[in-house]
Amino acid sequence: MLTKRIIPCLDIKDGRTVKGINFESIRDAGDPVELAMLYSDKGADELVFLDITATVEKRKTLVELVKRIAANINIPFTVGGGISTVEDVALLLQNGADKISVNTSAYKNPQLLKELSDAFGSQCVVLAIDTKKEEDGEWYVYLNGGRTKTETKTTDWAKQGVALGAGEILLTSMNNDGTKNGFALDITKTLATALPVPVIASGGAGSMEHFKTVFEEAHADAALAASIFHYKEIDIPDLKQYLKDEHIAVRL
Repeated sequence: MLTKRIIPCLDIKDGRTVKGINFESIRDAGDPVELAMLYSDKGADELVFLDITATVEKRKTLVELVKRIAANINIPFTVGGGISTVEDVALLLQNGADKISVNTSAYKNPQLLKELSDAFGSQCVVLAIDTKKEEDGEWYVYLNGGRTKTETKTTDWAKQGVALGAGEILLTSMNNDGTKNGFALDITKTLATALPVPVIASGGAGSMEHFKTVFEEAHADAALAASIFHYKEIDIPDLKQYLKDEHIAVRL
């Protein structure tokens, strides 16, 4: 039985870890290298690093910072932000990333997913989707760190992305992000049951029960969170023990 993964996320802005609510009201959350080391030691299954303003500022991901973090952790490390070419990915992998996450660049150039998958293998390519439920009840894809709405439905884009070579989906609900009211179960379940690749649920974690629910009811393969870990509201070893006690397979 595959174990469910717990993944802290480092949202990086100006070299610092930050966290917001519904993609706004950004505040500082600490030194990324120190946090990465802490999560690695505490038993996180993976670590995600997202340079959240790289695309908007039209620059590349912070390679030196990626290198410093990678040198200090021993868990799989996914890096995203400002990645738009095979060369970008090669540089990040050389500097310690295990997987890369693409979002806006893949939407604007879907063939990028095929190019990256062909060059590095689909297991290396994570398609990050920022999604928002609109008044019509449909979930739509948003770009540029949640700033730009598209008319594309999230399920359609996810299926296309997987067909092109994405080996994993990182699904962030903008409605739930930072609210601590729980993950978006409906869209997570829709993707997790429709796609042949793992789905990481992101946005809304506020309690240990929220992780249990997203694994049991929405069939997520992994759950990602930020502020509850950064501000020490939930300790990863405690969370994993709770999940194990609730008969959810985790790596202790």
